[in-house]
Amino acid sequence: MNSFVSTTMERPKALQFIQKNFEMSDDMEPVLFEIDADPRKVSFKPFADISTFSEYSSEKEVLFMLGSIFRLNQISQDIDGQISTIQMTLCSDDEHELKGLYDYMKNLYGNGETNLRSLGLVMWRMGKFDQAEKFFRRLLDSLSPKDPLLSALYQNLGLVASDKGEYDASLQWYQKSLNIKLRTRSSDYVNIGISHNSIGMVYYRKGNLFEALQSFTKAATLFEKAKDENHLTMGYVYNGIGTVYQQQKDYSNSLLFYQKSLAIYQMHLPSDHPDLGSSYNSIGAVHYSLGEDDLALEYYDRSLEIYSKSLPPQHPDIAITYENIGNVYKSKDDLKQALSYFQHAATIRHHALSSQHPITVRNDEVIQRLKDKLQKRTIQF
Repeated sequence: MNSFVSTTMERPKALQFIQKNFEMSDDMEPVLFEIDADPRKVSFKPFADISTFSEYSSEKEVLFMLGSIFRLNQISQDIDGQISTIQMTLCSDDEHELKGLYDYMKNLYGNGETNLRSLGLVMWRMGKFDQAEKFFRRLLDSLSPKDPLLSALYQNLGLVASDKGEYDASLQWYQKSLNIKLRTRSSDYVNIGISHNSIGMVYYRKGNLFEALQSFTKAATLFEKAKDENHLTMGYVYNGIGTVYQQQKDYSNSLLFYQKSLAIYQMHLPSDHPDLGSSYNSIGAVHYSLGEDDLALEYYDRSLEIYSKSLPPQHPDIAITYENIGNVYKSKDDLKQALSYFQHAATIRHHALSSQHPITVRNDEVIQRLKDKLQKRTIQF
């Protein structure tokens, strides 16, 4: 393996290299990497412009050392959908705000060979659900009916289907995964508990609160049976129970379980992990429902701070947080601030969803109402 990654400062030259290799097999896709690297920062792995030393100076070649760490900002496709562009920023070795999350993700997704499942998990974490499903389905097509990876892959497909709003399909995938676990690992209470927790979350999203609470309770019982009450997934179980109580407007119990969930997350996850951002968001939502606007803002701001560090800028969870903050300012009658946050949310949603998507339409309607109110106030004064 070479000890450097070769790049060029000339985009047309990079595209030329891609076009030379355009005839690829079905399981490969052309990708263009766009790297933002600031030479004024000295704690990077070294990189250098070597065009003056190269036989082909017109290529404006820049070499990066292997082991360089990049922050993934965005993935997009050209108009024809033929080339994916991955925009990245070179990170310094002592950039501690991301180091804990990087080490956690590295351990979670493994240090070995990159495969279709690991790529799918990364796409899912980034909120690229269609791409994640594509990788998972491609892997599924290649597995035998008795492959030991099937249960985990069904679980992953259920996760993606749920995030896409395809709840019936999600339940089918999760049930397939659970059936394999019950048949082959009936005493693996932790993994069976994970399945029940996932099923509970889908029932919650479908609005079936009774079935959701039943599934979450089954999961909690299994973790207790395994004597692993502080397992990370128990944090997700408590979070699920908190969501059910929140939906039932039982805010005291909802807050209790959200706080239990947060305590477990803090035992296992790095401080900038997106699931901590989600936890702060949930607690903020309960305080907002209780009319405690300042406390709600405090938790939403913590959530947004974590999401801004750990998620791509167009991630839907960031849009949700902007909307939540906008709602608090609307409640405080600070319409200018509310409008600003709803506009931030709209920018993401118009990028990630269609203009006709119900969430985008609803967001735009709120913006218009806020503008109308602000205009009336201006006229009155």
